[in-house]
Amino acid sequence: MQGRNFSPFPVLKTQRLTLRQLSGGDENEILALRSDDEVNRYLGRNPARSIDDARNFIRAINESIEKNESIYWAVTLNGSDTLVGTICLYDFSIDNSKAEIGYELVPGFQGKGFMQEAAIKVIDYGIRGMGLRSIDACTHPGNGRSTRLLEKLGFKKDCSVNDGLVLFRLTREQEE
Repeated sequence: MQGRNFSPFPVLKTQRLTLRQLSGGDENEILALRSDDEVNRYLGRNPARSIDDARNFIRAINESIEKNESIYWAVTLNGSDTLVGTICLYDFSIDNSKAEIGYELVPGFQGKGFMQEAAIKVIDYGIRGMGLRSIDACTHPGNGRSTRLLEKLGFKKDCSVNDGLVLFRLTREQEE
């Protein structure tokens, strides 16, 4: 598969994780994740305040997937349908050669290698499955965990971008 066609939705599996589409049943976990002060610390977004905020977010994400504008996975542990994080590819270039990756994980699941495992699978999907030539990631310079994750994944620091964020880039050549 080359390009952006997210129908049917690509469920991805790793040794410990299942990456699946968000559903209405995820509203409580999305509210908890998107309202968590630690998760939001470096993201510069307004926290979710109500279950309606979570429902609206899930609806908007799934509409974006239907339009092939972005792909957004719920990260769950194998054998459980409970969302413990999210990971996405978005902001695709017009020629579909580049996208940005984003991710967040419930604090109690951080530091256990789950996001690295999920990101490896998503990067493989983007590069081998979609034909992306590069994947960008922006992180706050104070977010050491995210910086270390990106470095472990082979991303190289590129330059500073707006609002003091640091741009990292992974190119296909780095993966091969």
